[in-house]
Amino acid sequence: MLPTDNRLRRREDFATAVRRGRRGRRAGRPLLVVHLRSGSTDPHASGESAPPTRAGFVVSKAVGGAVVRNRVKRRLRHLMRERLSELPPGSLVVVRALPGAGDADHAQLARDLDAALQRLQGRGAR
Repeated sequence: MLPTDNRLRRREDFATAVRRGRRGRRAGRPLLVVHLRSGSTDPHASGESAPPTRAGFVVSKAVGGAVVRNRVKRRLRHLMRERLSELPPGSLVVVRALPGAGDADHAQLARDLDAALQRLQGRGAR
């Protein structure tokens, strides 16, 4: 489970993360699409620490029935929890599962998520 501070919940936050602009990027893989909006840390901000990285998940009915969708969301939450520290503070991440994600196992989802995050952070080939 993702800690409360690291969850995207509001529609506006999802829209901000998915919007492509100066800091927003997207990487597609066979099982999922990852949207990353880089952290917007202001060095002159009055807060003592940077805002936490937050993640949200979109799993539509195209992935499968309710049981399958919830299983995919649980797997993705678990995988993102392990990877939050690798992302810049204040980043917004939206992981959208594609229809094949319902049939994929944990290792396949992890492979696609890692590849997408590496590409978004500039460490992978296009």
